[in-house]
Amino acid sequence: MKPFGVPLISVSRNLNVGDWEVTSREASPGSPVPWSVRKTRLHGGKQEGVDLIAIDNGRMQITIIPARGMGVLSARSGDFKLGWDSPVREVVHPSFIHLDSRGGLGWLEGFNEHICRCGIEYNGHPGPDTFTDFSGRETTVNLNLHGRIANLPAQEVEIAVDPDPPYRIRIRGEVCERTFYGPRLLLKTEISTEPGQNGFRISDSITNMGSQPQEFEIFYHCNYGQPLLGEGARFVAPVRRVTPLNARAAEGIREFDAYAGPVAGFQEQVYCMRLAADARGRTEAMLRDAAADRAVSLAFSIQELPCLTLWKDTGAPEDGYVTGIEPGVNFPHNRRLERKAGRVPKLGGGERHSMTIDFQAHEGRTEVRSLEDRIRAIQGSEPPVLDERPEDLA
Repeated sequence: MKPFGVPLISVSRNLNVGDWEVTSREASPGSPVPWSVRKTRLHGGKQEGVDLIAIDNGRMQITIIPARGMGVLSARSGDFKLGWDSPVREVVHPSFIHLDSRGGLGWLEGFNEHICRCGIEYNGHPGPDTFTDFSGRETTVNLNLHGRIANLPAQEVEIAVDPDPPYRIRIRGEVCERTFYGPRLLLKTEISTEPGQNGFRISDSITNMGSQPQEFEIFYHCNYGQPLLGEGARFVAPVRRVTPLNARAAEGIREFDAYAGPVAGFQEQVYCMRLAADARGRTEAMLRDAAADRAVSLAFSIQELPCLTLWKDTGAPEDGYVTGIEPGVNFPHNRRLERKAGRVPKLGGGERHSMTIDFQAHEGRTEVRSLEDRIRAIQGSEPPVLDERPEDLA
């Protein structure tokens, strides 16, 4: 049987298939688990014209937003929700986002995804950055929070299904940050899952399509809220070193991996980490609930994503009770500070950087305990170094 593949959105073909659906019956009739993929368009308010692609693999439902940089809006397995409840209720079309508003915080006007990318030319805190532009001149610009990629629509989107077991379902997309006298960065992504699987995979590459070396930054803002997050929930990872981002985070350095219940007015705490890995360079991080019978895990390579940021924003539910587990190539300081720390990589003309993250939902105490034991084995006997003060980047 030939592989199944259909373009869904294409700039090169001037194509959008509109509302569309395929099932395992048409695409992989040999699959023992029925599945479906559906593309729909949202209407009303600020979400007018936003397309969603929903994969139902027979166990987990994963919803992708091509208009918002191929982010993952939500994932759910039965009543087990991966994601959070943001005060932003609509899936906001990028045309309504003004990244420079509110002192560079306009990115937050659309922030409600389970997973969104931050980057890819730059990310981190807003503020000025001075660098040498393509004409060789020193230039100062004001950077907005977390870059542009999460508010750029995909130019090419397609579905592909493997013809042989395990019949992996793949949604592929391309998103460009491209300008004259500026970056020419191409993000290629594949979000995939297998029928009946309780997880999914994101495989990305960033390519410098220009001829000159180009800086890039990326981290994956993976967000979790109630009911997984709550008083007594724990973050577990093989941490080698953890550094508070600022003085506010330093106040909680001894409890960086523990969560309290919602507190109105809570001021966020952010921790920058380096993780240990196994012999293959793979590492794993998890968030488990207070009962230790449900958890989510992220598995990735520390060669591809050497930094992990933990964001704790446990305010009132009405304000967005959430934590973020954020693998990346850098930490979320402004780019000028990350450059000073040596954490802003460059791609030569035509060069590419690839990254893969496996996301898994875990249910039952036995499965959660096994996951935690696996992470503890990577940690070994060496306890994490806890820095009492933020990194000095002045």
